[in-house]
Amino acid sequence: MSEFLTNSALNQCRDTLKRLQTAIGSRIKGKEHVIDQALISLAAGGHVLIEDLPGVGKTTLAYCLARAMNTEFKRIQFTSDLLPTDVTGISIYDERDREFHFKPGPIFSNIVLADEINRATPKTQSSLLEVMDHGKVTVDGITHEVGSPFMVIATQNPVDYEGTFPLPESQMDRFLMRLQMGYPDPESEIEILAEKSEGYDELKMQDVVDAADIEHIQKTVPNIYLERSILEYLLKLITATRTESEFKSGVSVRGGIALKTAAQARALYLGRDFVLPEDVSQVAKPVMCHRLNLRRPSSDALEERRMVEGILSRLIDSVPQPK
Repeated sequence: MSEFLTNSALNQCRDTLKRLQTAIGSRIKGKEHVIDQALISLAAGGHVLIEDLPGVGKTTLAYCLARAMNTEFKRIQFTSDLLPTDVTGISIYDERDREFHFKPGPIFSNIVLADEINRATPKTQSSLLEVMDHGKVTVDGITHEVGSPFMVIATQNPVDYEGTFPLPESQMDRFLMRLQMGYPDPESEIEILAEKSEGYDELKMQDVVDAADIEHIQKTVPNIYLERSILEYLLKLITATRTESEFKSGVSVRGGIALKTAAQARALYLGRDFVLPEDVSQVAKPVMCHRLNLRRPSSDALEERRMVEGILSRLIDSVPQPK
C-alpha cells in the first residue's frame, strides 16, 4: 500500500468511477470496454479522440459522459468555415467605456465536445493546442484559465471521407487516447432497436458525480505507485516503436508520459494503488496507436490504422512483461 493513499481514498475514487460507468452503460449498450477507456482517460486528466464511421454512437458516448457529471458542458460543431476565435473567444471593443472586453468562446467549459473535429481547417484545429496542453487560452496577449476539470472529447470521421482535414501530428499528440466504437454485438443492437428512437441530446441523464469528485481522482492518479521494473517495461515498449522499421518515427517522450499516466489511471480505476504490467499493456494501443505513422503510408486511412495496430500488437507481444 502506498504511503500516500488509504483504503478509504482508493474506495472513494473507485466508487466515483463505478457510478459513472453504470450511468453511461445504461445508455451505451455493448460498449463496456470503450466506456472503461474513456473513464480511464478522464481519471488521467487526458483528452479523447473517438474515430469511427458515422452513426455508431461517437457523439452519444461523449454526450453521456459529459451529462453524467455535474459540470459545465459545451458542444462545438466543427465545420470548414469555423474560425479559431469561434472556439477560443474574441476581444470586443465596448464603445461605452472605450475598452476591449474578452468574450469567452465555447472552449471555456469543463467538458467540451468537439464534434467532427477534422471537418475544420488545420488553423482552427490548432486553436485547441494550448488549451488542451495547459488548460488556458491566450487571446491578444492575455491568458485566460478555462477551469478544472477540463476535458476535450473529439469525434472524427475517417480521414479519407470527403471534406475532412487530417489532424496534424502535434494535434494528435495532445489526445491521451484514440478510441473506436465499432458496431455493437447482436444482442445489444436488438436492445437499441427495441428502445424508443431518441436523438443523443434527448437522452435523460442524471448527473452522478460533480467537479470536486473528478478533481480528487485526477489528483490521486500521480500517487499510484510504479515499481522500477514497470518503468523499465514501459520504456522497452516505447523503444520498440522507435526501432521498428515500419514506423516513420517512434513514440515521443510526451507519449511515454501519457502511457505511464494512463497505466496509473487504469490501476486506480480497478481499485489498486500500484501499477501491474497488464495496466501498461492494456492501455498501450489506445495511447500509442495515433502517435505512430507508417514509413510507407497507405492510400486507405482505415487500412493504415489497422496496419499500425497490427504492428503495435506484435511489438507489445514481443516485449516480455516483468514477473
